[in-house]
Amino acid sequence: MKRTIKKVAVLGSGVMGSRIAAHFAGIGLPVLLLDMVPKDVAADAKPAERNKIVNDALAAAIKSNPSPVFTKSVVKKITTGNFTDNMKDIATADWIIEVVVERLDIKQLIFTEVEKYRKPGTLITSNTSGIPIHMMAEGRSDDFKKHFCGTHFFNPPRYLRLLEIIPTPFTDVEVVDFIMHYGDLYLGKTTVLAKDTPAFIANRIGVFGMMAIMNTMEKLGLLIDEVDALTGPIIGRPKSATFRTADVVGIDTLVKVANGVAANCPDDEAKAIFNIPTWLNKMIENNWLGDKSGQGFFKKTKSADGAKDIHVLNLTTLEYEPRKKPKFATLEAAKPIDDLKTRLKALVAGQDKAGEFYKQFHYALFSYIAHRIPEISDELYRVDDGMMAGFGWEIGAFESWDALGVAKTTEAMKAAGYAVPSWIDNMLASGITTFYKTENGKKYCYDVVTNAYKVLPGGSAFIVMRNFANETVWKNSACRTYHLGDDVLGLEWYTKMGSIGGEVLEGIQKSIGLAEEKYKGLVIANEGPNFSAGANVGMIFMLAIEQDYDEIDMAIRMFQNTMMRVRYSSIPVVLAPHGLALGGGCEICLHADKVIAAAETYTGLVEVGIGVIPGGGGTKEFVLRAADEMHAGEPETITLQNRFLNIATAKVATSAFEAFENGIYRNGTDAVAMNLSRRIADAKKAVIDLYDDGYVMPVQRTDIKVLGRAGLGAMYAGINGMHKGKYATDHDVTVAKKLAYVMCGGDLSEQTLVSEQYLLNLEREAFLSLTGEKKTLERIQSILKTGKPLRN
Repeated sequence: MKRTIKKVAVLGSGVMGSRIAAHFAGIGLPVLLLDMVPKDVAADAKPAERNKIVNDALAAAIKSNPSPVFTKSVVKKITTGNFTDNMKDIATADWIIEVVVERLDIKQLIFTEVEKYRKPGTLITSNTSGIPIHMMAEGRSDDFKKHFCGTHFFNPPRYLRLLEIIPTPFTDVEVVDFIMHYGDLYLGKTTVLAKDTPAFIANRIGVFGMMAIMNTMEKLGLLIDEVDALTGPIIGRPKSATFRTADVVGIDTLVKVANGVAANCPDDEAKAIFNIPTWLNKMIENNWLGDKSGQGFFKKTKSADGAKDIHVLNLTTLEYEPRKKPKFATLEAAKPIDDLKTRLKALVAGQDKAGEFYKQFHYALFSYIAHRIPEISDELYRVDDGMMAGFGWEIGAFESWDALGVAKTTEAMKAAGYAVPSWIDNMLASGITTFYKTENGKKYCYDVVTNAYKVLPGGSAFIVMRNFANETVWKNSACRTYHLGDDVLGLEWYTKMGSIGGEVLEGIQKSIGLAEEKYKGLVIANEGPNFSAGANVGMIFMLAIEQDYDEIDMAIRMFQNTMMRVRYSSIPVVLAPHGLALGGGCEICLHADKVIAAAETYTGLVEVGIGVIPGGGGTKEFVLRAADEMHAGEPETITLQNRFLNIATAKVATSAFEAFENGIYRNGTDAVAMNLSRRIADAKKAVIDLYDDGYVMPVQRTDIKVLGRAGLGAMYAGINGMHKGKYATDHDVTVAKKLAYVMCGGDLSEQTLVSEQYLLNLEREAFLSLTGEKKTLERIQSILKTGKPLRN
């Protein structure tokens, strides 16, 4: 059957329920959010009183940081109600998601009510993380069982990409396939098919990993700060590492999952790892549960002079102490290594206590994941997907094993007393020495059942640039240009924070030139944590300090020329940004034929934060767009002032959807890829579509209306008002007036039509003059030293 989701009902408005509702509303669906009627509220009370629980929960969610919604306007799509008065309204829903308290008896009561009103064929799922899914289906009708499964979202649902799908023996295969696809395509999730086993996949492996780390820590006599230094970004894990993560998640939650695995997995060969250490039980007794209780492994304190500080728990004395910076020779040696897989080898090869920790931890982890196949999943790639999407690991555990060498590491594990299951030996004996391999742009994974490689599902929908390394057409030390197939080129760069310097600009120019010679077009994207945080500010700072303004002028010209090359080439250029796309990273998007942005793209022109204006065509482009948006019946200055404020306040869109509201992305031209992993494939398709539709190079604009003195007067008045109200510093005023001058086309006596090059020249001159300002250099220096803007 062809199934569509037009409306969703979420039952339960707690932390997860309200945020799941917000995420569905964020993708454009109407949502019905229900919860209990407060105790002692009369049956004839007003809806506001009877819906107080759900309304308060939703309001708290919307106010929370980070926001669970892409834009504030989507809240209008959520209708609230209560289980008593509004359960009948679920009859209009196509998908009902239960997110009530983790008690089977209460869930069964809810499902009994659901059966009274749910229309046959409607999807019904539970977001439980601790109750076996099949137990919730017991006693229900055949149609309910057929359309019921677990859908385990991770918190916060907007940001954590994992969605585990857990069918029961009764779940229709069509239902499972539909939710797997829907979660991927529309919800932007990495959907992972899991078996109905305790803690499913990600929590089973993740909590084991945390308990194994604690176990190894005790053996080696390591401290909390030392372990967090060893288990964070250095091994491709989040900054919160181990113990800070535990504080955020809740130490009681960690212990609950560990106890659940120990109690419900009697055949787990490593169940002793899940035994709770005495000091951890003591923390639970003391209600030291992490952030929710104000202290856990870490505690915020104030010194005698009132300064804020963070102390760390000494697990021997259970007293909080000042933090100490860990020092390990292995860490120091590995930090300069950029490639994670190479870095892992160096860490495990370490000869100090850190190296021993890495050996013991990885051996324990590898042994555990190998034994979980086929218990929790038949496919090992699902284990890696779960950990990357749910726990923020940069690469999965099986991929880490590949990086260290499967045969070599397996031999070392056995020598150290760590067991491996027979399928590992069978795999190696058959001549297969890696869990993954890449051929012709496709990634394959070892399949235990067939003892052979199988291509990962998704195919061409999930393009990973580095998988095309063998199809490299051109490269320099910062960039690579690949042939992505179907006569489409792909350019990626891998600079720190995706910064755009001379080599990246060379890569853009060269890639466009190559595409014009014999390809249909070019996709520009990358696989780093962020698309681009902007131009290479360090280079600008050094040139400014040396007062080498000719070099700065040349650098700005090169940047502007490259942005105009993106706009005016004979082939379509499509951008696929994600994460940060700031400053120059925003400007290149402004000039693309089309942008396919990941939903979680944070973009804006932020140059005023370093005391300059957008100098790579961003100011010009905002003037051009403002001119095109001016219409009769509205003062012309209004549209321009809105664009001006966007730049002057360094406004950053907090999602790709908000970037449309901010005028960065264009309605009807640009688009959003809900799933980060699909954006490059969508961009490639957009290139092909533009080419096949008879792409013609645009003509440079010479008809851009600028307002001259009339606009300048209005803007200067606003700037001076901000200064008098102490909302702007003296240097803010200097920068803002330069920006206004450019955006109004200069000191013109009347409205005038100008060219793009005219505006680019004004933009470049303003940028150049501001680099000579002492306070601009102070701002740039602050960003380079601390990463934080300076208001001077």
